[in-house]
Amino acid sequence: MRTFIREKKIYCGKSYREVDIFQYTDAQYRATRRTRSKKVRESEPKQKNLNDINARRYFIQLGNLNFGDDPDALHVSATYSPKYLPATVEDAEREATNYLRRISYRREKEGLPPLKYLLITSYTTKRNSDTPVRIHHHIVMNGGLDRDVVEELWRKRKRKGQKKGDRIGFCNADRLQADENGIAALCVYLVKQSGGKKRWTSSQNLERPTSRTNDGKYNRRQIEKWARERPGREFWEKKYPGWTLTDEDYGIEYKYNDFTGWSIYLKLRKKE
Repeated sequence: MRTFIREKKIYCGKSYREVDIFQYTDAQYRATRRTRSKKVRESEPKQKNLNDINARRYFIQLGNLNFGDDPDALHVSATYSPKYLPATVEDAEREATNYLRRISYRREKEGLPPLKYLLITSYTTKRNSDTPVRIHHHIVMNGGLDRDVVEELWRKRKRKGQKKGDRIGFCNADRLQADENGIAALCVYLVKQSGGKKRWTSSQNLERPTSRTNDGKYNRRQIEKWARERPGREFWEKKYPGWTLTDEDYGIEYKYNDFTGWSIYLKLRKKE
């Protein structure tokens, strides 16, 4: 079976981009019927579980595209007190959704742009059981609303005679600390912590990454040569002028498959 090399650029905002260089079959090549495609919207993964590689990667792309360049974006951590600990993950997600509605209402009241968010619900399960424990949430949201207000809204609806509803648990809002990798460091932290399960959802108004393919730029011998020699940052800067690897280790990955051969994955940031 003949194979060809495809370069796929994934656009994730002004300062972050990913590039996949991989082999595919002659049949796939004939089906495209052109060497360079138009820019298209990336498909959202069906499995919204951050333990899944594709979902994790798409999550990082969304995060960098929508929040990586927002200096006021927030990372919110929200937990539950024993009194209000949800019985199921679905109950927890409903609680978080209600909280985000309150945030959205408050933003609208203060004349701020609509809420944009990524919501991660993280939990572990009891041994030999599907019962969730240690349920908590991480939320990445656009800035503008005072952090004290964001934390204060993590409450139950007030009952008759109450000035404020009961606190649901602990809530902490910090400014998002983007680095040369955008918010990838935060995303990796959310994925790796405690080995638990992590589901994620997002607001509908997020910008979605787009991509463009090129089937004539590289060939198989080049890919195999680079996989052996592992060229450094300067090599890739020449291939992609104006861009550089996010770092020498995190910014490039080589993978080998017995059926498709070598693939190269680049994570790039715009040079200052």
